[in-house]
Amino acid sequence: MMEYRLPPDLAKRALQFAAEGGVPAEPRLASTVVLLREPFEAYLIRRVATMAFAASMYVFPGGGVDPRDAAVQPGWAGPAPAEWGRRLRLEEPVARSVVCAAVREVFEESGVLLAGPSAGAVVGDVSGPEWEEARVALIARELGFAELLSRRGLVLRSDLLVPWSRWVTPEFEPRRFDTYFFLAVLPEGQLTRDVGGEADATVWCAPAEATDGRYTMLPPTVFTLTELAEAGGIEAALTAASTRDPADAIRPTS
Repeated sequence: MMEYRLPPDLAKRALQFAAEGGVPAEPRLASTVVLLREPFEAYLIRRVATMAFAASMYVFPGGGVDPRDAAVQPGWAGPAPAEWGRRLRLEEPVARSVVCAAVREVFEESGVLLAGPSAGAVVGDVSGPEWEEARVALIARELGFAELLSRRGLVLRSDLLVPWSRWVTPEFEPRRFDTYFFLAVLPEGQLTRDVGGEADATVWCAPAEATDGRYTMLPPTVFTLTELAEAGGIEAALTAASTRDPADAIRPTS
């Protein structure tokens, strides 16, 4: 287990929580995707002020695992769920749901779809009205992600995801997540778009510039961008990912 020292204001909240004998909430399993593109930039969305968690914060696209992410086996290309399970140290069904959630969430929150008609192929532009209708149906949970892929004759491209890290929300937070972070390069022919809903702003920014204080972010986002800035480029970041243990939970402490 890795530890990350909380900023002073959050550390004060942690100490108060402990002094009052607070009972930690159970973390919810979640996935987050750091979209990257050349020249070395990462994609951030700002969550609307009304959100219960990370309101008005800039974050990477992501969210909680939905039960249907594991309920149906979608068409799959790339490392099999069992292999993902070994890498993430999760049971195979759980690993499958974490990977599915990552691909589903990045489509819901950025309009980017990490899927294709076959292994080695990726869909192109997915910004048309029919795709938008499907995206909205996913958010409303009127459509399952596996069902979407099946209808379109697509397979989930798990090989387009690169595991990076795992963060567990501090115990003093009322809403907690056990989140797996993945890197993904923006597929050729696709564009991110302002999809609204949970976000009121989006930005592509160099990792080093994103951490200069212009954007309000939670520690995991800042820390991840700092690590990426140190890597210096997309290929270097992807290479660095292969040497990391993405299942080693980072738990912020006071």
